[in-house]
Amino acid sequence: QVKLVESGGGLVQPGGSLRLSCAASGSINSFYSMGWYRQTQGKQRESVATFTSGGGIDYADFVKGRFTISRDSAKNTVYLQMNTLNLDDTAVYYCMTRDGNLRRPRVIDYWGRGTQVAVSS
Repeated sequence: QVKLVESGGGLVQPGGSLRLSCAASGSINSFYSMGWYRQTQGKQRESVATFTSGGGIDYADFVKGRFTISRDSAKNTVYLQMNTLNLDDTAVYYCMTRDGNLRRPRVIDYWGRGTQVAVSS
């Protein structure tokens, strides 16, 4: 069982910055991935930045050079530093971790409730 709680969202002007946090509790059986996703109202959810099971980091093309994902294992917290924000970054940002399981379902996804990011001039 894993619980994820996001925080740090808010209103910011174009060109500004925000730092999102995802606090995790519980235990993971087998790590697959963990990271940030976002969804604009009425549109599909998309990946933003994730840690992979291979030890790498995947960034979406639209955030490369602007966003940085990091983690503090001692605090069980994942962060997303967002710089040079623009209007298209307005969305609800979600934290997700994918956990492996010995029995079916083989993979279990855990999601936080999300935190709102609004970029407006």
